[in-house]
Amino acid sequence: MPFLPHARRAGAVASLAALSVIGLAAAASAHVSVNPKTAEQGSYTKVSFRVPNERDDASTTKLVVNLPVDHPLSSVSVRPTPGWTVKVEKSKLPKPVKTEGGELTEAVTKITWTGGRIEPGRFEEFDVSMGPLPTDTDRLVFKADQTYSGGEVVKWDQPPAEGANEPEHPSPVLKLLPKGSLTATGLTAQVKPAAAASSASPDDGTARLLGGIGIAVGVAGIAVGAYGLTRARSRA
Repeated sequence: MPFLPHARRAGAVASLAALSVIGLAAAASAHVSVNPKTAEQGSYTKVSFRVPNERDDASTTKLVVNLPVDHPLSSVSVRPTPGWTVKVEKSKLPKPVKTEGGELTEAVTKITWTGGRIEPGRFEEFDVSMGPLPTDTDRLVFKADQTYSGGEVVKWDQPPAEGANEPEHPSPVLKLLPKGSLTATGLTAQVKPAAAASSASPDDGTARLLGGIGIAVGVAGIAVGAYGLTRARSRA
């Protein structure tokens, strides 16, 4: 019966591979993010700050999003989130910024949501309409603080990076494309403030794809193990 240990080993390896892929899928979408991830320069857009709860023994009870002061936004409004209270804070800018409507000396710099709860295994989205988006940068970085019911505060404030170099707690980033880019590709991420609409996140499709691959690998591992057992029994 020499084949039996090899069959079991093959099945175990395949199953571990499946669990690893599924784990990667969960990790890929487990941080605070902004959706959609892209918008056009100079446009108005509605974004959702997506907040997953990463703890098994605590609920998320507070979210703070800091808006960039180096590229301030003259128009910012929030959509009510059931069960949550929102506070929008304006601050005087370190340096006035020239806009189409004139000189901007103060702008919204912080938005805080409190009073609600995001239970373990769940997520919430907080919608914000903003614009016009700046035309002199290719991204907006929003540093965020996530507070849990036990008092823990997770700061999503690390500089963003691509691929395997992504930090443990990256800041949510909205990439800004040249005007006309999204329309040319058939995408409609940007909207006027009064016509805010929800948008799907590319992270969802990636996570589902990785999860599907993991499940397929797991099924293959079970099949290999079953085949090995059948061969071993027939030889016995």
